Amino acid sequence: MRKSEVERRARVRVANSVAEIDAAAWDACANPAGAPFDPFLTYAFFDALERSGSATVDTGWQPFHLVLENDGRIDAIVPLYVKSHSRGEYVFDHAWADAWHRAGGRYYPKLQACVPFTPVTGRRVLVGASPDADALRRAMARAAIDIAEKLGVSSLHVTFPTPAEAELLGRNGYLRRVDQQFHWKNRGYAAFDDFLGALASKKRKNLRRERRDALANGIEIEWITGRDLSERHWDAFFRFYMDTGNRKWGSPYLTRQFFSLVSATLADHILLILCKRAGRYVAGALNFIGSDTLYGRNWGCIEDHPFLHFETCYYQAIDFAIAHKLGTVEAGAQGGHKVVRGYEPTTTHSAHWIADANLRRAIARYLDQERAQVSADQDWVAAHLPFRRSDAPAPTEPEG
Repeated sequence: MRKSEVERRARVRVANSVAEIDAAAWDACANPAGAPFDPFLTYAFFDALERSGSATVDTGWQPFHLVLENDGRIDAIVPLYVKSHSRGEYVFDHAWADAWHRAGGRYYPKLQACVPFTPVTGRRVLVGASPDADALRRAMARAAIDIAEKLGVSSLHVTFPTPAEAELLGRNGYLRRVDQQFHWKNRGYAAFDDFLGALASKKRKNLRRERRDALANGIEIEWITGRDLSERHWDAFFRFYMDTGNRKWGSPYLTRQFFSLVSATLADHILLILCKRAGRYVAGALNFIGSDTLYGRNWGCIEDHPFLHFETCYYQAIDFAIAHKLGTVEAGAQGGHKVVRGYEPTTTHSAHWIADANLRRAIARYLDQERAQVSADQDWVAAHLPFRRSDAPAPTEPEG
């Protein structure tokens, strides 16, 4: 395929740390004027991950960011990592790794273009405001494959790109994969009761009962954001995060320092929902605030109270979104239990370059079957949403 003039002029280099890239240049590519603001793409977020020791070579996340320059000006960035495992990605390729290992191949290391530990759809080929934006995206899609081939890695994975990026990557040598998450949509509700009014009667009663029972043991809820966030709040939340993380998956990803660093730079885009009982904090949920979306990220607790997880992570998030006129709540990966609570199926995407032709063909066949399964599951979920028939929505694509 012939290179465009943009590709011929460009020089692509590798940065082994976000600190090797100018912060203003990064942010100009990550959140250009006119694009929805994505807190996870900011220099501050990646810097907090790396400086805190959360995403480093020691944790199996070796920074390997691609930077495209023209005459010394940074025009595009792909946040990229060399991975020695498949943890913290939320697009699961463990079966691919096992199959390649049994065939005598070496699956790790691999390359991963993503935001570490963050299953949120967003731009993965970061391009600033430029008339050559499409050409720059194509150049970076191809440059990533060139780097993968030079390194001799088994594969390159782009997880949670926008639908438009997934399509572009599919036209440039990547296999496309789909999955689904469950997002809440604000259809102009003025209050939580307006949302409840759109639900079928039985579901409406169940949600009211859950909210009542969640607070029955004297639980009080606090929303904390901006300058009100303090180290004592993060100390409490980190205790919940570690306790729940150790019980659920054995090794929580984020260090205590990460929360302090990200709070120091992105406090106005953070919502910490804390639950207090008898004068002490007992549970909490960390959320990030985008242009039109509230992103639920981490939850933890040190006391078990019925429905408190649903109240803190789902219903309080809806309350906040309505109060602040946000259009969407993304409450994380997986979780079919969100459906009965008004969260709707939304298609997510990933794109995969596989070096070995035989493994590539096998994965392509698998993805064909998987897409059919995801589509059938979405159809089933859409037919069983808790809304009244007149208010029932259809499955959606994430914006971006």
